[in-house]
Amino acid sequence: MARLRPLVGVYGGTFDPPHNGHLILADAALVQMNLARVIWVLTRRSPHKLAHSITPVELRSEMLEAALEGYTKFEISRVEIDRPPPYYAVDTVRLLKLTYMDEDLVYLMGGDSLNDLPTWHKPEALIESVHTIGVLLRPGCEINLEDLETKLPGLQNKVRFIHVPPVDISASMIRKKIKQKLPFRHLLPPVVANFIDENHLYQEPVG
Repeated sequence: MARLRPLVGVYGGTFDPPHNGHLILADAALVQMNLARVIWVLTRRSPHKLAHSITPVELRSEMLEAALEGYTKFEISRVEIDRPPPYYAVDTVRLLKLTYMDEDLVYLMGGDSLNDLPTWHKPEALIESVHTIGVLLRPGCEINLEDLETKLPGLQNKVRFIHVPPVDISASMIRKKIKQKLPFRHLLPPVVANFIDENHLYQEPVG
């Protein structure tokens, strides 16, 4: 029987800066999970990265808008920009469900985040509130789903693995290359690289 409700991916992050790796991962989720679209949730500050300095959110928002221009199945949500902190995933999903009432949400995360899920804020409520947890599985990431199930009963039935090609790109790598005046433009959409140059971003130490 065909699905009556479309699936929508929720892809959160600081995107500081948004890069080609982010696009590759989101596209893999879109195709392998048969998603109607992917909602990119730009956060002011991740509760897991409070010690890191971060580029102002409006600059990151401009970069993300530029990076996603032309992608008809990608859209940006301001659900974590237009509300005060803290920004917990369980609260974000609750608010998104008020907007996307006719769709089921697939919360996207990396394998490292899945391993850390028992330490998140109200992880049981997050698991219950989403249709699926789509785990972007990078090569070399080890996950003991049976062990996680003992800590978070019901998790195993919600997890679907998304296999992604090896992508050796990270935002921290890009920030470091820029600071060290090394080539970086090949790691980003050209429009984002131009924005970084024009606004002299990441030339000082960033977390």
